[in-house]
Amino acid sequence: MTDLSLETAPKREQPVPGEPENWRRFFSFSTDHKVIGIQYMVVAFVFFLIGGFLAMVMRGELITPEADLVDRTVYNALFTMHGTIMLFMWTFPVLNGLANYLVPLQIGARDMAFPRLNAVAFWMVPVFGVILMASFLVPGGPANSGWWSYPPVSLQNPAGNLISGQFLWLLAVALSGVSSILGAVNIVTTIIRMRAPGMTFFKMPVFCWAVMAAQMIQLFGLPALTAGAVMLLFDLSVGTSFFDPATGGDPVLYQHFFWFYSHPAVYVIILPVFGVFSELFPVHARKPLFGYRFVAVSSFVITALSAVVWVHHMFASGTPGWMRMLFMATSMTISVPTGVKIFAWVATIWGGKLRLNTPMLFALGGLVNFLFAGITGIMLAAVPFDIHVNNTYFVVGHFHYVIYGAAVMGIYAAIYHWFPKMTGRMYYEGLGKLHFALTFIGVNLNFLPMHPLGLMGMPRRVASYDPEFAYWNVMASLGGFLLGVSTLPFLLNIISSWIQGEKAPANPWRAIGLEWLVASPPPHENFAEIPIVVSEPYGYGKNEPLIAQQTASMESASELN
Repeated sequence: MTDLSLETAPKREQPVPGEPENWRRFFSFSTDHKVIGIQYMVVAFVFFLIGGFLAMVMRGELITPEADLVDRTVYNALFTMHGTIMLFMWTFPVLNGLANYLVPLQIGARDMAFPRLNAVAFWMVPVFGVILMASFLVPGGPANSGWWSYPPVSLQNPAGNLISGQFLWLLAVALSGVSSILGAVNIVTTIIRMRAPGMTFFKMPVFCWAVMAAQMIQLFGLPALTAGAVMLLFDLSVGTSFFDPATGGDPVLYQHFFWFYSHPAVYVIILPVFGVFSELFPVHARKPLFGYRFVAVSSFVITALSAVVWVHHMFASGTPGWMRMLFMATSMTISVPTGVKIFAWVATIWGGKLRLNTPMLFALGGLVNFLFAGITGIMLAAVPFDIHVNNTYFVVGHFHYVIYGAAVMGIYAAIYHWFPKMTGRMYYEGLGKLHFALTFIGVNLNFLPMHPLGLMGMPRRVASYDPEFAYWNVMASLGGFLLGVSTLPFLLNIISSWIQGEKAPANPWRAIGLEWLVASPPPHENFAEIPIVVSEPYGYGKNEPLIAQQTASMESASELN
């Protein structure tokens, strides 16, 4: 474990993580949480580009009613791999990367609690990523039963090969679960055991609260998904009968295993993004976070309620009436702590001195998109409406507003906000604002038309459709292509800025937080001396010191005056 003593850290000749001349460090086995965090984010973004390319092929197919671009079986594989890559290879790893990089800095630690375990958890990501992508090369192609892989469809193996696309899919998902559980143990232990002296839970940044709440979900939910994937793998490969109805198995049981984690997984994704919003709005509005304690605690209320919402996805699976009513109530109740956060963010922004730079624009855009996603989410929580639009594009539109409209835009906001801290360079503001404009327009042009499509009755997961749906599909496809184009200014901005951007000061946003008290990029062990925290975060306009050293400096200045 990292030493938490107040003694000055020993001086070491270590390369500074984040500096471009040390790029080779990011291809090596490192136990530095900052290097691992950037490794997570870079690998995740590579898979984001792959998943986005698959989405653009699908939207190319759907721009006309006929299935005239790819074979129907290929289309099934495309939406299966797109969903799998975007969840297991993009959102979870990139958020783990942000947590790895920021949490030790924000709580005043020199590293994660278990640095080697942290590195092992990361290096499993490219391993199961390669396994997943290798499914394109096996006979029969990749899995084509959807990212949920319901049996008995996922148990079909007409070629009879042991190593099939579905086999590799299940193996990759199981390994992903192990990696995420290891990461969750590390992050939760770090936050509980390694906070700086004086940093009580109610002096901890909301991002750390949100990350810990999300990782708690990983700890209680992921074992169910991992176990379900392993059991389904046994059914497929060695002939067990856990879920195969032909041999006495129960396919609905698999749905319980899958959704017990996979509905709370939405909160695993969105809670850290809520933490990002809670960090950015006070900084760029120059106001304290309204209702700090309520915002912090609401994350754990969401965690608790997320354990009793999974049947929300099974209203059309022969679920008993009493269970439908119970889970409709819990699914609607979880909107209350979420509403607390939205109210607090709006109150924080209201009357503030807003700086509409790139991070703030992405945060505001993500908030607007999430508000719309929340409204449609409450609609889907109602049993009659959910059954009416079950397996239609309305559900697809809602889900993508959460995952892309809110979560991905929040991730972009975080990357731009902490980019100077990670690299010691400033990004190009013009390219950043162009990236925001293309992304925000693309999100709404792509996913908003899916709602009328769903209300009109267009089923999801189809390569061809009735011509009456053509207009909205053309709009959605144009939005999808625009989202693909939107990544180009981002790539140009990040790569060119990292190599030759303007040198960043240690604290370019004049933000309050421990991560902004060290150099940009931070030195190897973060803090020469572990700080002593004396006040709550977000003290904008209060003239309160955050740490004891600041108190001493202010007292000395007063004496001189």
